[in-house]
Amino acid sequence: MQFTQLLALAAASCFSTVSAVGVVGAAEGFAKGVTGGGSATPVYPSTTAELVSYLGDSSARVIVLTKTFDFTGTEGTVTGSGCAPWGTASGCQLAINLHDWCTDYQPDAPTTTITYDAAGVLGITVGSNKSLIGQGSAGIIKGKGLRIVSGASNIIIQNIHITDLNPQYVWGGDAITLDNSDLVWIDHVKTSLIGRQHIVLGEDASNRVTISNHELDGSTSWSATCDGHHYWGLYFTGSNDLVTLKGNYIHHTSGRSPKVGGNTLLHAVNNYFYSSSDHMFEVDSGAMILAEGNVFQNVPTPVLSPVSGKLFTSPDATTNAACTTYLGRACQVNAFGSSGSFSGTDTSFFSNFQNKNIASADTAANANSNVVNNAGIGKI
Repeated sequence: MQFTQLLALAAASCFSTVSAVGVVGAAEGFAKGVTGGGSATPVYPSTTAELVSYLGDSSARVIVLTKTFDFTGTEGTVTGSGCAPWGTASGCQLAINLHDWCTDYQPDAPTTTITYDAAGVLGITVGSNKSLIGQGSAGIIKGKGLRIVSGASNIIIQNIHITDLNPQYVWGGDAITLDNSDLVWIDHVKTSLIGRQHIVLGEDASNRVTISNHELDGSTSWSATCDGHHYWGLYFTGSNDLVTLKGNYIHHTSGRSPKVGGNTLLHAVNNYFYSSSDHMFEVDSGAMILAEGNVFQNVPTPVLSPVSGKLFTSPDATTNAACTTYLGRACQVNAFGSSGSFSGTDTSFFSNFQNKNIASADTAANANSNVVNNAGIGKI
């Protein structure tokens, strides 16, 4: 064999071991079929400005993060009025008087002057047909979240970490915002040290959404409950939204993880809810929640009372057979360790699952073994 042929074979062998950069796996549940940037040639932003440009333009893109993009200080700081609804102890969050929130909702709270980072308050706009993916554990966005709004659709966010959005202050920023959107998959994302909501679906329709393998880390030095557990977790109150919440690790929270309303159909399956200092689910009027195969560990109140919406908690094999007609299988029972009760048997909304893409369900025992090791950045 010629020397040049040997070189060619060696080169081919090397290249064959390098997989193409792109999204790993495919969305289950309501956002099944999302393609994001598809087969677009990957781009690698090197500056915060370049990242903002790639995310917001009208081109289909695969955007790969290979480092930390630090937005803190890029838009300056703001000094303004605030309040202390939960007191001024070192472990308590203060609140920015954004949208006159302190004035309208906390009129009796002590007022204060606060300074916060301007970049954190409003996230980066994400256009349609985008895949935003991190390389290994390197893809970090610090000091600014993401906004998928104004009709944006077909978006994948995978294997990144969003952190440090004015965590001392309510209204300091949301990690991921959806409002008037469709077909969004959030997968293997970690969020930590967030001022307000980790993921929020606004009042306009967010339509088909899958949130999977997400780590919501509520550990904080500033909390609305002043106890190191973040209160503002997952806020699903959009109009007629379809949300699959599967395989997520939601920990060290004290409430609203999730809060559900606004005619949202939520399928919460195989999530690991850990170490809440108060409640996880808050069920408002209009909510339709099917919860199966989840694990509640050290959660004193899995659901806040009263329950104003519709809730099915998959209590036992006999009752769970009702799922078969609409999901094509029986539902899986939930599991509890050092936790309170979680009960609801309303099946009146099950017909809404017909002709929809439904996520599969494992046993709670397997979720207990697998979710913590699988959820978050750097685990795909």
